[in-house]
Amino acid sequence: MADSDHAEPSVSRRRLAVELRRLRDMAGVSGRELAMRVGISQSKVSRIESGRTLPTAPEVAAWSAAVNAPADTVTLLEALTEAAFTEVQRWSRTLRDRPHVQGDVQEVEARSHRIMVYENTVVPGLLQTAEYARRVFSFFAPDDDDANLSAAVAGRLDRQLALFDHDHHFEFLITEAALRWRPGPPRLLQAQLDRIASLATLDNVLIGLLPHAAEAVTYVPHGFVLFDLYEDYWADCGETIAMVETVHANLTVNDPESVARYKREWRLLSEVAQYGEGARLFLNELTTEVRAWQQCPHPP
Repeated sequence: MADSDHAEPSVSRRRLAVELRRLRDMAGVSGRELAMRVGISQSKVSRIESGRTLPTAPEVAAWSAAVNAPADTVTLLEALTEAAFTEVQRWSRTLRDRPHVQGDVQEVEARSHRIMVYENTVVPGLLQTAEYARRVFSFFAPDDDDANLSAAVAGRLDRQLALFDHDHHFEFLITEAALRWRPGPPRLLQAQLDRIASLATLDNVLIGLLPHAAEAVTYVPHGFVLFDLYEDYWADCGETIAMVETVHANLTVNDPESVARYKREWRLLSEVAQYGEGARLFLNELTTEVRAWQQCPHPP
């Protein structure tokens, strides 16, 4: 994901923007007049038509009514709006001409004042050590050469500099399963757990842990990230978007109803997570266990 003022909008967003502009031109309505009819600013009309701002479903409906769009066109606009609210970026296409997308994610993080990361299978990228990150990337793209792997790791480490910028607040929820997942020898996992403990001392970083012993309060089958964006990044006011990484693609979710669902899951998980001293003690116990593995001829 890139800066909305400079990056190319998604296909769905471009199609929606073109169709809305076409309808306004055909109706002979000025941007100023349309803004008054829809109840938005003239500058927002311009941003919508350029694809920089994604209009809400009610705004698209009001736009359609303002230009007397025919029924079939209204149906098309509804479909385009729904598609634009969930952008699917397939890895095969996204990584076709570059080794990683760390810079894209970094731009979204830079535009966010609060980032909330839930991981149930792996330590979050922002907390990973270099070697842990290299192992993760090698699993994700086993055919990559050393140069591409090194570039991806360097990109991830560069993203981590934001953890030391107090203009950004980071929150992490990590399951015990993710903490125990070991992409290398025990020493690698011990170093990773030590790094988590160290970063947890930062004032703008809050780390919550979800032990197996805690009673489940919801079911979330995959990790996700919530970004509270600074005002005027994606729309006229600050808003939240969600990102979900799957095996085949990265999903960016913008529609308020879906984002609200992710916020609900975050709230439920955070209510049973261990923070502060409880998290520190749990992490120490796990680190002690991992350290003992290194003394075993056949560690688990």
